[in-house]
Formats: sequence, C-alpha cells, structure tokens
Amino acid sequence: MAVSNMLFSDVESFLDSHPDLFEDYLNRKGNYSMVEKWLKNHQASKSPAAAASTAEPREEKGNACKDSWASKCDGLQRRASQKELRKTFARSKAINVNRTYDEHVNSRAQEPLTSMRRRALLRKASSLPPTTAHILSALLESRVNIPQYPSTAVDFKYYLKEHSEREFFLELVKDISNDLDLTSLSYKILVFVCIMVDADRCSLFLVEGTGNKKTLVSKFFDVHAGTTVLPSMNSDEVQVPWGKGIIGYVAEHGETVNIPDAYQDRRFSDEIDKLTGYKTKSLLCMPIRNSDGEIIGVAQAINKTSSGELFTEDDEKVLQMYLPFCGIAISNAQLFAASRKEYDRSRALLEVVNDLFEEQTDLEKIVRKIMHRAQTLLKCERCSVQLLEDIESPVVKFTKSFELLSPKCSADTETSFKDSMEKSSYSDWLINNSIAELVASTGLPVNISDAYQDPRFDAEADQFSDFHIRSVLCVPIWNSNHQIIGVAQVLNRLDGKPFDDADQRLFEAFVIFCGLGINNTIMYDQVKKSWAKQSVALDVLSYHATCSKTEVDKFKAANIPLVCELGIDKLSFDDFSLDVDAMITAALRMFIELGMVQKFKIDYETLCRWLLTVRKNYRMVLYHNWRHAFNVCQCMFAMLTTAGFQETLTELEILALIVGCVCHDLDHRGTNNAFQAKTGSALSLLYGTSATLEHHHFNHAVMILQSEGHNIFSNLSSTEYSDLMQLLKQSILATDLTLYFEKRNTFFELVSKGEYNWNVKAHRDMCRSMMMTACDLGAVTKPWEISRKVAELVTSEFFEQGDRERLELKLTPSAIFDRNRKDELPGLQLEWIDGICSPLYETLVKLNPKLQPMVDMIRANRANWEDLNKKRQSGQSVSTQAIPYSDEATETKICTPCCSGDSESTPSKTAS
Repeated sequence: MAVSNMLFSDVESFLDSHPDLFEDYLNRKGNYSMVEKWLKNHQASKSPAAAASTAEPREEKGNACKDSWASKCDGLQRRASQKELRKTFARSKAINVNRTYDEHVNSRAQEPLTSMRRRALLRKASSLPPTTAHILSALLESRVNIPQYPSTAVDFKYYLKEHSEREFFLELVKDISNDLDLTSLSYKILVFVCIMVDADRCSLFLVEGTGNKKTLVSKFFDVHAGTTVLPSMNSDEVQVPWGKGIIGYVAEHGETVNIPDAYQDRRFSDEIDKLTGYKTKSLLCMPIRNSDGEIIGVAQAINKTSSGELFTEDDEKVLQMYLPFCGIAISNAQLFAASRKEYDRSRALLEVVNDLFEEQTDLEKIVRKIMHRAQTLLKCERCSVQLLEDIESPVVKFTKSFELLSPKCSADTETSFKDSMEKSSYSDWLINNSIAELVASTGLPVNISDAYQDPRFDAEADQFSDFHIRSVLCVPIWNSNHQIIGVAQVLNRLDGKPFDDADQRLFEAFVIFCGLGINNTIMYDQVKKSWAKQSVALDVLSYHATCSKTEVDKFKAANIPLVCELGIDKLSFDDFSLDVDAMITAALRMFIELGMVQKFKIDYETLCRWLLTVRKNYRMVLYHNWRHAFNVCQCMFAMLTTAGFQETLTELEILALIVGCVCHDLDHRGTNNAFQAKTGSALSLLYGTSATLEHHHFNHAVMILQSEGHNIFSNLSSTEYSDLMQLLKQSILATDLTLYFEKRNTFFELVSKGEYNWNVKAHRDMCRSMMMTACDLGAVTKPWEISRKVAELVTSEFFEQGDRERLELKLTPSAIFDRNRKDELPGLQLEWIDGICSPLYETLVKLNPKLQPMVDMIRANRANWEDLNKKRQSGQSVSTQAIPYSDEATETKICTPCCSGDSESTPSKTAS
C-alpha cells in the first residue's frame, strides 16, 4: 500500500486488529513524554486505554513509586494537612504497651538478586573467616530468587473490577502473593481493600506480642486508593491496646463489625474527627486470620466513596473471601522477615566467635568487642559487663565493670568505654545495682519492661544521673565449668520498646560465646601470671641451687693434689677416703689429667663453678648422692687411664663419659623408675615410663650447663657441641639397667666371637654404654669392707622406698625393698653378682685384660656373701658386724660425709 494512499482510519483499524504489533512498536518507539500525555488525558477516567496495562512505573525526582497508580478524584476527600494532623493525633493517643522489636526488611530483598548483588553479599561476609560453610550460606542466599510478577496499575484493577470480577480478584491475590516485604505488602493490602469495597480510607493493624502482652500495631494509617507514593517506612506506627476500641474488640473476639453510623457506637472515639475536621460515617472492621485460624491482624475500612452509601453484606463477603489470602501472605512475609532476622543474628554470632578467637590476650579489648557487638545486635542505648571478684565465694562482689554507650547517646564512643575506676557519677547504679547482684547470685536472667514499676530497680539512684533507664535486660555469664563469672546487661532499646523474648534468647546465646571468650582470656592471664611465678621461682631456685662466688674463688685458688696423692687412678680406690671438698679437687684433677681443660679450652673458673653446682644439685639421699656420682667418675677415670681405654676412645668420647659420670644421677629422689610409674609422679607424666629418671638426669645436666657461667662447652665448635651432647645423652641413659639388658647379649656375643670392631660406630656405642654400667655398679669390684658399706647404703635406700610402697600405695614390696626380709640380703647379693655384674666385667676383661683386678675382686666379694648366706641357711645369726643393718649403723652412715655431701635427694634406679 502506498504511503500517499493510506488513510488514518486504515492504520487505526490495522493496529486494532494487531494489538501485539502495536505493543511492540510502542515499547520500541515510545518515550516518556508520550506516556505522560496519555496519563494526563486519562487522569479522570477509570477505564484505561488498550495499552494501559503495559505501562510500567517509573521513578521521578527521587519518588519511589512502585506502580503507576492514578489518583482518584471522586469521593470524600480531606486536605493533606488534616490527614497528617489526624495521624499525629492518633499516635499521641496510642498506648505503648509491650512494644516489640520493629523489624524493617530492606527493600532490596524484593528485588531480583543479580550477580552484582551476589558479590555484595560476599563482600558483606568478608569480616567472617572464609569457611566453606559461611561462603556456602552466602551463595545460597544470593540465589534465592523470589517469584516476581509486575504489579499492574490501579486504574487497570478498577477496569477489571467492572468487567471481570474473577480476573479482578485473581489479580489482587496474585499481586500480594509474591511480596515478602511486610511493609510494602501491608500497604498493598490497604489499597486493594479500598478498591474492593470502595472505601475512602483504610487502616491495617497487625498483632504483635504473645499471651497477655498482645497489642495491635499499624504502620499505615488512613491509606486511600489514590495514594501514589509509598509512605516512609521510618514513620512511627499507631498502637492500639488489645481489646480497646473497635479495633481491639474485633481482634479479641474475632467478629466482623459493620457500623452504619460510627457516632452511634459507644466503642468509637470522635477525637480524631474533631481535630481533623473529617467525619467518619460508616465503618467496616474485620479480623485477618492465618492458615491455622489465629487472628494476626485487623483490617478497617472507613466511609464509602459514594456519599451516603453504607458498607453492605456484599462488601463483607468480598473481604471474607480476600482477607484469608492476605493472612497467608502476611504470615509468609512475617516468616521471611523472621528467617532473615535469624540469619542476620546467626551471622552476627559467628562474627562474635571470630572476634573472640582473634583476641584472647587482653580482657579489656575482648570486653570492648563484646559490648560493641551486643549494641549492634540488640540496638540498645547502653551495655555493661561486670565480672565477679571470686567465682567461688557465695558473696557477690564485682571486681571489674566495663561500659559502652551507643553513639546516639554519646558523641565520643572511645571515651564512653571506661573501667570501673574511671566512671562518672551515673555509673554508680551499674556498679552497685541489686539487679546485677540478683542475676549473679541466682543465675537467672532478668528482663524488666518498665524499670520504674519494678521494685528491684533503684529509682532514686536513676533520678540523680544524667542517664535515665527505661528497660533492663540482664543475664549471667558462665564459664566452661558452668560457673558464673559475671553478668552482662543492656539498657533501653533505641526504638523505645522494651526487650522482648527474642532479644532475651539472642542475648543469652550471645553471652554463652562471650563467657567462653572472657574465661579463656582470664585463663590466659592466669597462665601468664603462673609463668611469671614460675620464672621467679626458677630464678630463686637457680640462685640457691648455684654455688656461691666464695666457693668458686676458694677452689680456683686451691692447690690441686696429684693423681698419685689422691689415689684416684686405682681400680681399688676407697670410695669413702675423700671428704666433700676433696672430691671436688679430685674431680678437677681428673679433667686436668685427661687433658680436657687444655684440649677444649675449658675456662677453669667455669669448671670449678660447674662442679660445685652439680654437687649442690644432688639430693641428700642415702646412696644416690654426690659421693656416688664422684665414685662412678673415679671408676671411669681409672678405666681410662690405668686400663688404657684413653688410647682407644676419642677425646670427645672421653669428655662425654667423664661429664656423664658426674651428672648421671642428678636430682635423684631415692626411688627407682618403677616407683615413679606406680605413683604417677610428675616425672613419669613428663618423661614417660621408659628411663624416666635417666631422662630427668640428662635434662637437669643440660639446665645447669645452660645456666649463666656454667657452660664448660662454650668454646667447642657447633659440630663438636652437637656431637658431644648426643654422646652425653647416650652416656647418662646407658645407666638405666633396662637398656643394659637390651644391649648386653649382643655385646657379649660380639666379644666372645671376636667380632667386636672399634671402627664400627654401633660397636663403640655399645662399649661406652657397658663402661658406664660397669662404673655405675663399680662398688661391687671394690675391697670387701668398701663393698659391704655400699651394699648397706643401697639396701637402706631400697628399704625406704619399700616403706613408702607399703604406706602410700598399700603394696607389698619385693624382697630387695622389704625391710622385713633383710636377712635375705646375702642370697640377693649372690643373685645380683651372678646375674648382672660378673657377666659384664668378665666380658670387658676379654676386651681389655687390664680390667682383670676388677673380676678378681668380684669373686672375692662373692665368696664372702656366700659364706654369710650359708650361715643364714644353717640357722646361725648373721652378726651386724658382717652386715650392719642396725638403726645406729644406718644413722651413722647418714651423718658421715660419704652419705651426705652437699647434695639433696633422688630416686634409686640401679637395681629393680
């Protein structure tokens, strides 16, 4: 068809026949001015043009219009100023009873969640640890797409109402079914109720609270169908007490109230009408129920738009059909709001846990974080935490109190956090209040809605302060042992409402984590104090366990006798021939004679100090004391020099053996490893049950070496030092007879077969271990009188352990530890020599024949023990001269220098 021949009527007819084509063209070519002209021309009409239903709402100059709802001009109208005055007056008359938390859901919740929104959610979660669970929850939330149906214009709803009631009703139901924002949903319901019953004004009241604390709250008052802008969600709501007025009556009784003349009903109040100049004529009020039949709200319609008309039974039937759908939609929106609130609160609790585990070293910092989180969660004006002075005491006394004011109540949030000693006068009630003491003593939370109406509240103290308390929520703080360590309380919700049950549950859950954090911080502080005490104690013990400078100077200047003068090179050396100080000089002579001082550049003053401190760290027990350590060292010195092992071993090995002998029983307690295990002593817990004491002896030796001025190895190279410490540890651990039994069969076999090789490291290690055991048991190779005295001391020490086993552990000790079987000693000594000592020394003689005198002396001593054993078996009494076990003899030996020395006590390890 040529353009010049086209008529307008043909084009219009074509477009009427092809509405889809027209709609597509309008969407592509239409502009804002065209739509604005259309709205202006059709403003007064109820019936929209053919394409009106496709018009989309737009934002203009910041007004957030959700729908292009045209204003209705017909019907009874009132001036905007009167309407605002009416709302203000209604709010002023509202009774604020049991006001609960006002949950405002962000309007973004009803928008489709795009990828940008998802990224924003993940950014919001950045303050939490990047755990899989939290990221997953954020991603899940970001993908919850609520079904969205574009709301049609109000004019189109009027059109549907006149032409198709079924489509009209379906449109209204569909419009509220997908809105989970309680605020916008409530507003929609009011507008749609106005349209359905042709009401001039509508109000919606929702039930809040439970039990006898119910109240009716309306966030939108006097909404009419022609409103084009959604009222501010921050506006104050109107509250009506439960059972008061027409609204309260309908909510309480669940009845529909249809009043043709409001002024004739005694429940109606005309105060608002007088104030605004607007006259309420007819009134229709109906309850809204959820799916369980419970009343959750009340809808109220005022005055028909047609002057003089009343609300009819048809209006009631229409609302009775529509309001159940509204009840379902409101319940869904409330559930969604509650779930969002719980999600936000759960996330906040996770952030609390993160904060607590980030900071567990400073009590003030962690309490500051706790109070800041509490204010954020509960939106309160003030928060305080008070800690008990003594959690075990029945008397409640707070030792520390911390406070934090909301930024809305205090301009300087930094200075609002103060310790109890720095608080201003208004804090006195918080420090000494009876409510906190009541919670701390009973362990029960206290939630006060109106402080001045509660007898537990000190109103006089509050009146003298600048901060006035309306409501109080106070809960106890528990530690992991279910002990109350303090209380936490929040004051005055920012919205003016009292704290409800949800607030209390949240605060109690919050305080559980806070209690753990505070308890951990207190424990950390206690650990620091314990560490400080331990450091002081170790410093004191180190001072008293270290020799004095006078002693060091004394031996540093002393003349050291020669080896021949001391007789320390003899295998038959008398263990009791030297006094305490002479043993120190003899030990110095050993180091000098072996060339250790010169070879390893040992500072002579350090060597003197080290020997004196080692002597001081041996306890005053009967046998395993300093004298025993010196005698073991002397035996090793004789084996190295007289027997010639010095020529075979390296200088580093010799140094390790000599130092090992001196330190091998450091801090011995007079009991053996088995006793440590039986009693579960601290040593067994620290080192285990394998070579318990030997590990302790080595660690004690290391501790002395690491003490200031005691490191005789300070001039060794790092390699030499490392090798020496390994050799030293092997030497000391070798004195455990359990390890001796593990190795001796292999060693005996190598020597007997002639396969022992000094060039094999494992063979050398075994030989050094056997030498340490031989020196430790060396008393059995000494002349009879010396060997007998040593046996007496060892047996006396064993008997003391046996007495402890019988008294403390209620056990019957074995024969060698049983004082009641002391007459069996000769037989036990024969078993000791034959089973443990003789095989060892006879094998060493095969390796080094110069040790033959030791074997000869063992045989002589064995003969003496055998004679005594025969006399015992024949019924002859064994005289105390042969084996003096009398208390007098034992007491004498304890008092002699050979037994006491300058040492302390230690457990026996040799025979078990």
